[in-house]
Amino acid sequence: MSAATLPAPRPRRHLRTWIVAGAAYVVALIFLLPYLEMIVMAGRPNDELGDPTIFPKHFTFSNFTTLWSGTGLGGSIGESLQIAAGATAIVLLVALPAGYYTARHRFRGRSGFLLLVLATQMFQPAAMLVGVQREFSDFGIASTLALIIVNAGFNLAFAVWILNAFFSSIPVELEEAAMVDGLGRVGALLRITLPLAAPGIVTALIFTFISAWNEFLVALTLSLGEPTSQQPLTVAINQYIGEYSVDWGHLFAAGLVATVPVIILFAFIERRVVGGLTAGAVK
Repeated sequence: MSAATLPAPRPRRHLRTWIVAGAAYVVALIFLLPYLEMIVMAGRPNDELGDPTIFPKHFTFSNFTTLWSGTGLGGSIGESLQIAAGATAIVLLVALPAGYYTARHRFRGRSGFLLLVLATQMFQPAAMLVGVQREFSDFGIASTLALIIVNAGFNLAFAVWILNAFFSSIPVELEEAAMVDGLGRVGALLRITLPLAAPGIVTALIFTFISAWNEFLVALTLSLGEPTSQQPLTVAINQYIGEYSVDWGHLFAAGLVATVPVIILFAFIERRVVGGLTAGAVK
């Protein structure tokens, strides 16, 4: 068939593409509006907070620069990073062998074990908050270590299930072929299975990190009475909310600072997260 006889593209298909793209941009704009409002409010001077205008007359960066002077916010960021990184490391150390073993072995009680792991997601941190606080207080465990353990415990079930699904989607014949070529079980796991399961591992990593980074209720209870520099960032931001007034400029500036690490981390591994979420969907 010559080029002259090829059918022209249908205009309806182009129209549908434009409609879908336009709807996607509208939805994205709706989700971005709160962040844009945070940027505007963080840059608005205090004497213009009551002005009925969308944009301030004079944009200022003083709310960002004064965050680090005398408020302990820098120490809070380090505390949040320590808690999120520690919880993520514990979750991966436990969930990797658990997900791999349940995916490769059909032992008695396997389904019951997986259902029991899933059932732990039914328990909300708020329902066990008093008991958790009393237990760590009685044992004299520091708030940082306590928050690492609690965040790891509440995110472990999701990591086990996502890694189980991903390991199950990897053909076991690949490991058997590697073992025939001379690799042991551990060598086949390290050199063959784990690289193929990298999207699932990254998915468990990012969701655990974000959950521990954004956690507020347990962090507020377990770090009560600690200096601001030793409190997680989500708790330290509360210092800008007073009994009779709210420091809106610093509050929005600190909120923007709190979102930056998560946005950067997610931007770097977004493709692997999408691949991990579809694990086990197609075999």
